[in-house]
Amino acid sequence: MNDTLLIAVAAVVGFALGYGIKLWLEKQAIQREESRAGQILAEAREQAKAVELAAKDRALELRENAEADIERRRKELSNEDERLQRRRAELDARTERIEQRDQALNKRQSKMDKQENELKEQHQAALDQLQRISSMTRDEARGLLLQEVEKEARSDMARIMRQIEAEAREEGEERARKLITLAIQRVASDHVSEVTTSTVTLPSDEMKGRIIGRNGRNIRSFEQAAGVDVIVDDTPEAVTISCFDPVRREIARRTLQKLVMDGRIHPASIEKTLEKEGKEVEKIIREAGEEAAYEAGVPNLHREITRVLGRLKFRTSYGQNQLDHAIETSKICSVIAAELGADVELAKMGGLLHDIGKAMDHDLEGTHAGIGAEYIARYGVPPLVVNAVAAHHHEVEQESVEAIIVESADAISGARPGARRESLEQYIKRIKSLEEIAMSFKGVTQTYALQAGREVRIIVRPEDIDDLDATRLARDIAKQIEETMQYPGQIKVTVLRETRAVDYAK
Repeated sequence: MNDTLLIAVAAVVGFALGYGIKLWLEKQAIQREESRAGQILAEAREQAKAVELAAKDRALELRENAEADIERRRKELSNEDERLQRRRAELDARTERIEQRDQALNKRQSKMDKQENELKEQHQAALDQLQRISSMTRDEARGLLLQEVEKEARSDMARIMRQIEAEAREEGEERARKLITLAIQRVASDHVSEVTTSTVTLPSDEMKGRIIGRNGRNIRSFEQAAGVDVIVDDTPEAVTISCFDPVRREIARRTLQKLVMDGRIHPASIEKTLEKEGKEVEKIIREAGEEAAYEAGVPNLHREITRVLGRLKFRTSYGQNQLDHAIETSKICSVIAAELGADVELAKMGGLLHDIGKAMDHDLEGTHAGIGAEYIARYGVPPLVVNAVAAHHHEVEQESVEAIIVESADAISGARPGARRESLEQYIKRIKSLEEIAMSFKGVTQTYALQAGREVRIIVRPEDIDDLDATRLARDIAKQIEETMQYPGQIKVTVLRETRAVDYAK
């Protein structure tokens, strides 16, 4: 029991001792914290004092800077005020000088107005005196002077216009002559001058009876199957085939020749031979088109275009074979385009195809230029070539220099000596139309067509047509001839104005 008590007492003492040590440790910790807090507070106070001193120094510095800036601004304002004062003084002085100048100008203007009034009075007095001396009013004198000036000006204008036109014509003709001569020299081609004949030669006149047949059976069958007219007249050992379609006429001619050579002429053989010769002519047409394209140097044409182009082999115009004309035009286009720096390929193609519409214009409505342009446009021909074909007779507007080249080459090929010939009836009609066009203008008294219609000379009344009007009249007549007539080459228009002064000595 004593041991237990001792243990209890020891435990109480130990607990009390431990609790006391804990309290002492806590007190020591509190004292350390209070000491540390005092140090932090002292340091904070010192930092606050340092910040306050720095702030006071900064405030003092800002104040000094502000006072210095204010002082500088005050000096600048003072200088600006002095400058403005000087400027105001200068402006006042300038304003005073301007006012003085205005006063001087007003005085001078008054003096000038007075002098002007005096001059007007003197001028009017001089005019009145001139009117009394010349017995003419002011308007009459002005009108007379204007008439003289106008007459002189019109005379000078006509002379200058004639001079300019002569120089331009001379230079243009010289350059065109060289270019055309070069093109013709480099493109030498021959043409058969005769028109494709439709006459079939017979071995004897007895063959005419076989062609006609019993009661005209053979000739009727032939005409119906071939679509032509067979003329059997008094021409010895020959018959004539008439048809507006040259291809159909050629097939009929070849068929009749074969029938005559065979001697057996009856409806069955006529139909068989016509079919055979039709295929043969179609083959010739294709070969002619391909050969023309090769000779002109225009490859890669559509087969349908070359086929239609070959039909021109049997078409003539004024005795000129149209396929040969197309080839020659293409070659001339090539030369001219190369000399002018244009597109040679487009020009060659346009020259070769420009008259392709003539191979089909009997079956369609419209001009050969429009028909041909519409046809080739279906087969991928370039638009500029289509325009060149459509515009080579000025039916549409020309869109390129190649179109102009095609038109020029067409005229060169058709108008050169020996290329074409004209019937007497058409020649007389063209001459008559040429003179009628010239006589339709006011002031014309007489007209004469000369040099086979290549020149027209016009005599005018000098009292109605002056020099300037004569120049204009020549230009207007030439323009109307271009618009209303078709002719090869060019027509020279010459206007003659003659003034004769006649008097008699008595």
